[in-house]
Amino acid sequence: MPPFSLDHRPSPFTPGEGPTSSGSSLPVYALTPGDLLNETLDPFLRNWARQAGFTTESGALLLVPSSPGGAGAADGLGGALFGLGTQPLDAPFATGKLARSLPPGRWRIVSESLPAEQAALGFALGAYRFDRYKPKTGERPLLHLDDGIDRAALERTVAGITLVRDLINTPTNDLGPDALEAAFQALGRHYGATVTTILGEDLLKQNFPLIHTVGRAAEQAPRLLEMRWGSGAKRITLVGKGVCFDTGGLDIKPAASMLLMKKDMGGAANVMGLALMIMDAGLDVSLRVLVPVVENSIAGNAFRPGDIYRSRKGLTVQIDNTDAEGRLILADALAYASESKSDLLIDMATLTGAARVALGPDLPPFFTDDEALAADLSRASVSTHDPLWRLPLFKGYEKDVTTRIADLTNAPSGGMAGAITAALFLKRFVADTSGWVHLDVYGWNPTERPHAPVGGEAQGIRALYDIIARDL
Repeated sequence: MPPFSLDHRPSPFTPGEGPTSSGSSLPVYALTPGDLLNETLDPFLRNWARQAGFTTESGALLLVPSSPGGAGAADGLGGALFGLGTQPLDAPFATGKLARSLPPGRWRIVSESLPAEQAALGFALGAYRFDRYKPKTGERPLLHLDDGIDRAALERTVAGITLVRDLINTPTNDLGPDALEAAFQALGRHYGATVTTILGEDLLKQNFPLIHTVGRAAEQAPRLLEMRWGSGAKRITLVGKGVCFDTGGLDIKPAASMLLMKKDMGGAANVMGLALMIMDAGLDVSLRVLVPVVENSIAGNAFRPGDIYRSRKGLTVQIDNTDAEGRLILADALAYASESKSDLLIDMATLTGAARVALGPDLPPFFTDDEALAADLSRASVSTHDPLWRLPLFKGYEKDVTTRIADLTNAPSGGMAGAITAALFLKRFVADTSGWVHLDVYGWNPTERPHAPVGGEAQGIRALYDIIARDL
C-alpha cells in the first residue's frame, strides 16, 4: 500500500528500480572541487567541464553531451555535472535544485561526497510543487534509485513532509476546521486507525473548556480530534496546535501579521506528518494523536481580555491577550493526554514570535526537562539534517506565568523570554514531564531553498521519527 497522500501526487522516482532499469537513466555527477580533479572521473567529463568554465559552486549545473562512442539519449545528451560546493554537508539537500533544473527524463545521481539516500531525499523534496490553484506543469525529471536505497523508507518520509506542506499551504477557505478534520479522518482510515471527534458544545460537556472558549466565535465549531493506532508496548502521544486561522481575536492582529495566519495549524500538520511516517512504517508502538482544532475569530461571543476560565486540569487562566490562544487549546489537550501514561509525549505548535526572534525561521527550539531525551533529539537533529535547538525551561521565569487573581496568565507582561514562558505555561498541564518535549515550530520557508520552495514546511519530524524508531 502506498503512503497516504491528500491528492495522489506522482512519485519523483522512476518505477521498476533495479539494475535493469539503471541503463535507461542519465548520470548526474554531483561534485566538489576535489571530485572534479579526481583522476577516476571520466577524462571527457573533466575536459568538458574545463572548456565550459564549470565550477563546482553549490547548485551549478552543466549538461554534458554524449561522449564520442558512448551511450546517451537520442538527442545527444549524455548526462550532467552538478556542483556541491566545498562543504557539501553545509547544504545537505542541495540536490533538490536538480528536480527543478534538469530536463525531463530519467536521471541517477552519482557522487563520492554525498550519501545516496541524502541525495535522493534532497531531489524528492525539491520536486515538491503546490499547484492546486494553478495549471499543472509539464513533464518533470525523474530519479532512478539504486538497489542500496530503501525506497519504502524514502517514500514515507517524502509523503510525511508533503502532507505537512500541503496542509499548511492550503488557505483557510479550503482548510478550515471541517476540512482539517476531514484530512485527519482520511489519514486515519488509510492506516486503519480509530478516529473520534468531540465537537462544539460537547467540548463543554466533556470538560475541554479552553478549546471551546478559543473557537466558539468561529463559523465552524471548535473540536478535538483523536486518533489511536497500534498496540505496541511503547506509548507515543502526539499533540498538535490546530488553529486554522488566527485573527488575534479581540486583540486583533495588524493586517500584515495576518497574511500568514493560515499556517497557524502548522503544529497539527507536523504531528499528522509524523503520524503518517510512524503508521506507514508499521512501528511497534501504541500511537495516540490529539489535535485541538479552532479558528480564532471575532464575534459577539468571542472571549475577551480580562476573562478568567477554568481549564480541564482545574487551573484557572486569566486572558491577558486573546492572541495567545494556541497555548490555551494545547493546555486542555495536554491535560487530557496526561490522563493516560505515555512513554513519549510530543507537542508541536506555531506558538511564539519570540522563538523566531531568538532562532529565526529555520531553527525551531525544543524544550524538555528530560536530559536523555534532549541528548537523543539533539543527536538526531544533526544526523538527519533536521535542525533543532534546545532552549531551557528556566525556573526563574515560572513566576511570570502566574497572576494575582488566577493560577496562570496566558500572556505574561514585559514581552521578554516569550518562547520560554509559553513552554513553562504548557508544562503546568503535563502531569509527568519525564518524556515530554515541546517544539515551537515556524512551519514556513520565507525564502526558497534548494529542497524547498517558499511556503509550508515540515520541521523536526524527521528527527523525532528517528528517535522513536531507534528506540524500538
